[in-house]
Amino acid sequence: MIPTRDDVLAARESLGDRLHRTPVLSSATLSRLTGARVFVKAELFQRTGSFKPRGILCKVDSLSAEEKERGVISISAGNAAQAVAWASAEVGADALVVMWQGVSEQKIEATRGYGATVDLEAANPTEAFERLHQLAEETGRAIVHPYDDPLVIAGQGTVGLEIVEDVPDAAVIVAPIGGGGLVSGVALATDARVVGVEPELSAAMHEALAAGKPVPVQPASIADGLSAPIAGETTLAVSQERDVESVLVTDEEIEEGMRFLYERAKLACEPAGAVSTAALLAGKVAFDPGESVVTVVSGGNVATQTAVAILGS
Repeated sequence: MIPTRDDVLAARESLGDRLHRTPVLSSATLSRLTGARVFVKAELFQRTGSFKPRGILCKVDSLSAEEKERGVISISAGNAAQAVAWASAEVGADALVVMWQGVSEQKIEATRGYGATVDLEAANPTEAFERLHQLAEETGRAIVHPYDDPLVIAGQGTVGLEIVEDVPDAAVIVAPIGGGGLVSGVALATDARVVGVEPELSAAMHEALAAGKPVPVQPASIADGLSAPIAGETTLAVSQERDVESVLVTDEEIEEGMRFLYERAKLACEPAGAVSTAALLAGKVAFDPGESVVTVVSGGNVATQTAVAILGS
């Protein structure tokens, strides 16, 4: 099923007041540097530190009493993991999250802190997806996909609803892409141009749009929150239907974007949250002078040592 804007509106109704309405902040410095009227959607202030609970809670809410009793299982490098742990606790379901070796220790501990069990048997994202389906079959748990699910996409689209309410003349919305849940949801919710940004070293959606179908990739970017090994079929379909644009940024540009947001906007984001701002700073997003542009800072879950290394360089 391909979700619609009506599904996004229904998702907002379903979520009610259980999540934060995150602020949209104007940025005089970004506006001066780019020639646009730039605003920042600060999703790092959402529960669990990223936009992820919007869609995950919609999905977990939809499960039957029997499914909740059996528990849920998901997969993530960290942000969706924390969202699944939090959302499952909200509805009284047990959560198992498949992660993989080398993911952020901070995100692992945060996921456990929200109440989930973490499986770390997989060596990389590709193996982790295989492990997910193996464990789901063995345990009977309901799979909560971190991005490629109509309800998850609809929930993430509530970011877009808030943007157009706070910036009614928004002409361009720039958002990070991992597997595509956020950017496809935002595209459903708005009539603005939507530009998705990925790291050059983790470009699952970019490759999928070029090929016309999901293509496996080997994520290797510092933006670990965007390390999807393959774009979703549903997120790709929505992105194609809604003409989502795709641009790539280097890890060096991501680091520069993160330093900018920390120093000038006072936003302690993670590398994945900085990619859309990085694209603006690098001049990779086209727009007319004076247009209203909104950049989404999608999360703030970053290990202290990673932040120190980037901010101090």
